[in-house]
Amino acid sequence: MAKTVKLTPPLTDEDVLQLEIGDRVLVSGVIYTARDAAHKRLVDLLAAGKELPVDLQGQILYYVGPSPARPGRVIGAAGPTTAYRMDSYAPILMRLGLKAMIGKGKRDPAVIAAMQEHKAVYLGATGGAGALISQCIKEAQVVAFPDLGPEAVHRLVVADLPTIVINDCYGRDLYEVGVAEYRRAPAP
Repeated sequence: MAKTVKLTPPLTDEDVLQLEIGDRVLVSGVIYTARDAAHKRLVDLLAAGKELPVDLQGQILYYVGPSPARPGRVIGAAGPTTAYRMDSYAPILMRLGLKAMIGKGKRDPAVIAAMQEHKAVYLGATGGAGALISQCIKEAQVVAFPDLGPEAVHRLVVADLPTIVINDCYGRDLYEVGVAEYRRAPAP
């Protein structure tokens, strides 16, 4: 039975172990943004033996490139981007303690295996709801790679950002389970 869980990073193994596919997760506190260009730079820094600009231990990365803020707003639309573009980088960042990723779409089997190994989860946010999601963002500040514009790494303070567990740390995939259950459902 799906449950609603409130999480505030930094996350622990225990936080992640309680989550199962289909659970609704309301995220509050500090999270960071990173899309593919930022992920590449993070991994390049690691390959060069340099320190990352943010500590990923217990952290959540939101795959988003927010639009500019209108006057009086903290941030513009902040809808999730497609996660598979980060799949080649995600296992490396999970080894550094990354505990959750927020995006949309399916993940590669290697990423799902890394989630099992490192006790991490993938949370889905609703695509096309960027304006609504932005209302959960209370503060936004660029903290790395400002030359990337919207793809820079932002530090966000969020309150009850709504997500759902798509991949848990047990190797389960909500997309696969949902399709299987739909196929078994009797016709109306």
